[in-house]
Amino acid sequence: MKMLIITASLPYPPASGGAIRLYGILRGLHDAGHRITLMAFADEPITENNPLPPLCEQIITVPAPPRPITARLRDLVFTRQPDIARRLYSEEFVTRLQALLSREKFDLIQIEAIEVACYLPLVKAAQSDAKVVFDTFNAEYLLQRVIFQIDRQEFKRLPAAVYSWLQAGRIERFEREMCQLADAVLAVSPEDAEALRIFRIDQQVHIVPSGIFVADYQDTTWQPDMPPCSLVFTGKMDYRPNVDAMLWFVESIFPQIQQQIPEVRLYIVGQKPHSRLEVLKSNPAITLTGWVDAVQPYLNAASVYIAPLRMGSGTRLKLLEAMASGCAIVATTIAAAGMVPETKQAMVIADEVADTAAAIITLLQNPVRCKELGDAALISVRAHYDWSVLIPRLLAVYGALQRG
Repeated sequence: MKMLIITASLPYPPASGGAIRLYGILRGLHDAGHRITLMAFADEPITENNPLPPLCEQIITVPAPPRPITARLRDLVFTRQPDIARRLYSEEFVTRLQALLSREKFDLIQIEAIEVACYLPLVKAAQSDAKVVFDTFNAEYLLQRVIFQIDRQEFKRLPAAVYSWLQAGRIERFEREMCQLADAVLAVSPEDAEALRIFRIDQQVHIVPSGIFVADYQDTTWQPDMPPCSLVFTGKMDYRPNVDAMLWFVESIFPQIQQQIPEVRLYIVGQKPHSRLEVLKSNPAITLTGWVDAVQPYLNAASVYIAPLRMGSGTRLKLLEAMASGCAIVATTIAAAGMVPETKQAMVIADEVADTAAAIITLLQNPVRCKELGDAALISVRAHYDWSVLIPRLLAVYGALQRG
């Protein structure tokens, strides 16, 4: 098939969950013989060693539009559209997209996530014969509801809670419109699929989890110099669920672990640490790495991988990466949501402060148990979340659409 994929940013380097997902999809579709045009926002030219050009027939990039706070406030007051739907609206992108659609015909057009769903109506109108797929990374309206419930419990977070409350309703309306307009919707977990199916009478919401290429995480030749009792968390560190997870963990759980194991260290690995995390830099037991070329070396060196998420949805790619690296994992129920039961059995699930601290302490004191969990995690992620397993599921969805 000749395919157009529209996305918020180039998926290489794969430094976020969405980028990891799309990079895997591109590799899988290319290997299956499909012809791909990729259109994305990018402020820098593609470098010579970037692996994306060999995967695509053409790549079209447009600079990301400015989105000052004044524009966000104006839209909050004078429109009913959600902020996330306005964030990447660009007249230049519209012009380039219209030109592309006028000169080339596509069999299938895929919209990658809600950030670029504002272009879905244009695509649908311009090429009515093409099948349009809306690939959702999560049910965004549910995420905003959970964020609201958590932020409202803390006085200084009330403005953020009000923002999430306002956005949740707007996002639900927008997601409903986009899901109904697309020919099919992709969800990454059963929970997200259930939340999105209420928008479609025909139930055309298909579960295609995010995955990884497990073999990419088997290189252990280099590891950072980290002490024996090291906890690791990875993720894009300006993402609200990740910020909340680390602030909650450091305030409520980490001190209990330090009382039992004073030498424990916490490594927060990920780009763009939010200003709310600045306070953590004064703690000598905590390291915020910022951008790293690869998270795998930190996963290889981790004694225990932690995922104390209290909000969010979708497939936790951070957990898949940790499992592929053979990590012992302690995660909340929310962090592990959407995963198959066999995968959840390969980690320790803990939600309460005392239970989480106790689980981590037990593992830090028991390397044999860590090895057992890590081995089970690797087996499970290879069986259920390697792209070699998932790409055929995606191709089956495309095939059914083409057959009509």
